[in-house]
Amino acid sequence: MLFNAYRKTGFLDDAASLFLSADKDGEFLPSLVCCNSLLSDLLKTNNMELFWKVYDKMSEVKICPDVYTYTNLISALCKLGKADKSQRVLFEMDRKGCSPNSVTYNVVINGLCRVGALDEALEVKRSMAEKGLVPDVYTYTTLVDGFCKHKKAKEGKKLIQEMERMGLNPNHVTYTALINGLMKQGDVEEAFRIKGEMSSRGIKINFVTYAALVCGVCKIGDMEKATDLLSEMLKLGISPNVQIYNCMIEGYSRGNNMDKAYELLAEMKRRKLSPTIFTFNVMINTLCHRGDVSRANNVVDEMFLWGLKPNTVIYTTLINGYIQGSKLEEAIRIFEGMKEKEVLPDVFCYNSLIIGLCKAKRMAEAASYMAEMMARGLKPDAFTYSPFIHAYSKEGEMKIASRYFNEMLDCGIAPNDVIYTALIDGHLKEGSISEALSTFKYMVDQAVLPDLQTYSVLIHGLLKNQKVQDAMQVLSDLQNKGLVPDLYTYSSLISGFCKLGDITKAFQLLEEMYQRGVEPNIVTYNALINGLCKSGAVDGARKLFDSIKGRGLAPNSVTYATIIDGFCKCGNLAEAFRLFDEMQSVGVPCDSFVYNALLAGCCKEGNPEMSLSIFHDMREKGLASTHTYNILIDGLSKSNEFTAANELFEDMIDEITMPNHVTFTILIDHHCKMGMMEKADRLFIEMQERNLKPTTVTYTSLLHGYKRVGNRFKMLSLFDELLAKEIEPDEVIYSLIVEAYCEDGRWMEAFQMLNNISVKGVTLRANAYDAMVDTVLRRDEFSKVLKLFDSMERRGLMLTSSTCNSLVRGFHESGNTDKATKILGHMVKYGWVPSSSNLNGLIIEPDLQNDTNCQHSCITSDQKDVACQLWLVQLGNFQGPYDYIFLSSLSLSGGRILAMKDSEFDVGESSISCKETFLKADAAAKYDEILEVTVGHVYSNIVLRLQEYNLMTKMKMLPQSQDTTASEELMRRLFLNFWS
Repeated sequence: MLFNAYRKTGFLDDAASLFLSADKDGEFLPSLVCCNSLLSDLLKTNNMELFWKVYDKMSEVKICPDVYTYTNLISALCKLGKADKSQRVLFEMDRKGCSPNSVTYNVVINGLCRVGALDEALEVKRSMAEKGLVPDVYTYTTLVDGFCKHKKAKEGKKLIQEMERMGLNPNHVTYTALINGLMKQGDVEEAFRIKGEMSSRGIKINFVTYAALVCGVCKIGDMEKATDLLSEMLKLGISPNVQIYNCMIEGYSRGNNMDKAYELLAEMKRRKLSPTIFTFNVMINTLCHRGDVSRANNVVDEMFLWGLKPNTVIYTTLINGYIQGSKLEEAIRIFEGMKEKEVLPDVFCYNSLIIGLCKAKRMAEAASYMAEMMARGLKPDAFTYSPFIHAYSKEGEMKIASRYFNEMLDCGIAPNDVIYTALIDGHLKEGSISEALSTFKYMVDQAVLPDLQTYSVLIHGLLKNQKVQDAMQVLSDLQNKGLVPDLYTYSSLISGFCKLGDITKAFQLLEEMYQRGVEPNIVTYNALINGLCKSGAVDGARKLFDSIKGRGLAPNSVTYATIIDGFCKCGNLAEAFRLFDEMQSVGVPCDSFVYNALLAGCCKEGNPEMSLSIFHDMREKGLASTHTYNILIDGLSKSNEFTAANELFEDMIDEITMPNHVTFTILIDHHCKMGMMEKADRLFIEMQERNLKPTTVTYTSLLHGYKRVGNRFKMLSLFDELLAKEIEPDEVIYSLIVEAYCEDGRWMEAFQMLNNISVKGVTLRANAYDAMVDTVLRRDEFSKVLKLFDSMERRGLMLTSSTCNSLVRGFHESGNTDKATKILGHMVKYGWVPSSSNLNGLIIEPDLQNDTNCQHSCITSDQKDVACQLWLVQLGNFQGPYDYIFLSSLSLSGGRILAMKDSEFDVGESSISCKETFLKADAAAKYDEILEVTVGHVYSNIVLRLQEYNLMTKMKMLPQSQDTTASEELMRRLFLNFWS
């Protein structure tokens, strides 16, 4: 009696406690019916902990379960989402002699439908029929609802048709379940047809059906239908509730019709319906996405008037809104204000603020909020670490980025593909190829699949670092994984190959884009135009520029700027200015890059008047930057307008346009070239007083300047200063210092420097080696000469012909013929002189060092014969146009005739065919030589007039053979020696 009294009056805890304290042999154990009722009540109140205790107690005191007990047990398991276990209980009931009833089967079917086990639910229905139990309306309605909730409305309709064949009539709950499913799948037309079918069958449409329809059309943005349904409801006397108003406010908000949303909010007030947090959250979220954060703040204030307190989600939405609107300080104010209102930020809220701070490069502040978050016991996630890794990678601070990445891993947080991509991009921009590839490999090993963005970043970075083979391997890997390169990937590849100068490959990729149906955009074409311009093919760039419009694309400021820069650099200023005028006429804004390109072009052409005109125009438009001043100062200096250049430098400072290290380096360089080292030194000091750090270029200019005036002491002190500042010298600086050591007689220090830089992989210039050879020659250091030869050969360097001659002559004249022969052997071995060279040939006369104005009339017959023989022996046959010229010149100088009968020889990939030519001349008279050659598809009927004896200058106009070696150059010099 007491047990039932507790249960019926709702004191379930007391009823359960009474039962649980009973002894299994006691007289006051409740009946099975009472226990089943208690289990049912506990299920309804969701008191699962007590439910299991009561159920276990029933087993303990040997109260045998019946069909109602098992039905309660199955309901409990389904509530916990353990539908598979509920099935097992169902099958066990038969084995224990307790046949399940329709209610039991329906409970199991409902549980299976809730977890999406739809096939199993149908199987239970079939099993139910086999047991002689007929599925009822509830059974079918449960199944229809289950299928529709899992977006299988088509199957839901079939079930309704099946139940009708079974003689069962679907009710409003069945139809509403189907309508709900159809609306979720966007089949509005069918949903309204079912609504009409309900009406025709006399099934009353209630609030639930209307709610499903209204919310459905609101989600797809059909607010006209939603309004009609609302009017229909009101006519039928069905009052809309908060849920329907929320749906409509959400629909109008998503459609950016905030005025209508506000009207509905006012209507709710009139109907005495209280908006919920959801109502306001929808409006605030929409306003923030539109960038109208101030109005969103007003909605928050209105919430307080309704007695509602904004939650963390709403504050996070506001913070995101302010961050997107670049109002970071306001976002911080809202965040700090949350604490005052006793609304504690969660991880999502902290992450939003951290993202904003990192985007603004305020990583230190972001780190303090992260520390605060962790101090509150909140655990950071991937979205907490991601902003730090992105920001530091973008800033090139890869050590810090890697530290955050490793910290993530230590915390057991798995980085996503976006984080890996940011890290790979950072390593590539830093030039750390091995680190980038290692990160990519680790990403794949961790089963994080790279997407197209990752592959594109990797390909672009590898190409930028001139790792073409690696980039192509990554592209192949991308395609092997079934991914198709998109516009960004192709544009990255094309841009990369253009920057490497491989225009052919870039255009092959463009053709591949067309074939794959990937339409290039203006960025793609800009990369190609830039590549063509940089390779000197400006006419080709112009043709591509003209073709853009035909593809429905309009050239933008970058397109115009690129091609204008190309024409300026190739000296076609007329075309550059024509494009400049066109650009303005079509309304494309001219930026500083365009003006700077025109300015540089005018400076290059030596037109200071036009340069100054452009500069003044830029200054009036506020486009003159430090780079602009640098271009003009350099141009004026090169045009010998030094006064104007210096005045411009003074104007620059007066106008608060801060000169940079490039400005000072330009001025220092020009003063050094003029030998004005005192002024150059003052500029160098001023530069450093302005906290501008000199670069290797600055020091190189000064070193060249002091070399010109012969101040080796200053050169060496500058070098010491450079090292003290931890500036890494390049090969030019090292070469200048080696030359200075040699000229100063400090050959031991020169050789020590050579050893030191060999370890660093730096290669000296040939002039430095010449100076060292000359030094050891003067000191008769034969072993040092051979050591230098080996060092030069390893680095792919060669001595100049004059140094080769000097060395052999020097040792020969000092009586060291054996050493001279040995040196000659090394020269031949390394290919510095022809294999046919002999000691007598090399020591006949000093090198003329490019003096081509010598008189040929005094050449002796023997010398002519030796020169001719030496040239022919070395080459064996005609190898290029140079041979033809030299032999022709030699024959002319003696008045002899040489004939060349249709000789053919290769020039690179082209072929030259010389027609039969007969040469004759008067030794004392001026002569003309006409050489007609056909060079592949490039040169056609080129006529070269060689007048007087200006051979060396005119030779540069001929297409040079790719096989021309240093030995040929030496032979040409020897020929001139004999000639003189």
